[in-house]
Amino acid sequence: MIEAAAFRRLLQHLNHDRTNVQNIDLMILAGFCRNCLGDWYREAAEAQGHTMSKDQAREAVYGMPFAQWKQQHQKDATPEQLEAFAAAQRKHG
Repeated sequence: MIEAAAFRRLLQHLNHDRTNVQNIDLMILAGFCRNCLGDWYREAAEAQGHTMSKDQAREAVYGMPFAQWKQQHQKDATPEQLEAFAAAQRKHG
């Protein structure tokens, strides 16, 4: 449906068009990241009676195993990113 199409487009944007955007930056700016989407995906599956592991949900979101995504796209967080993340956590809990 419309919601599913919008979700697929969001995943396309995050995982193909904007692989340069790191999860920590998403957390700092938006309060969620690709991992959060995976958690929400798993919660929705389980609410509909489907069993899904955390790894399966992340693979559905990332389009590949999480370890592969990290190897290909994730960079080490900078001290500035870590401080901004800590500040965001203090502000928004």
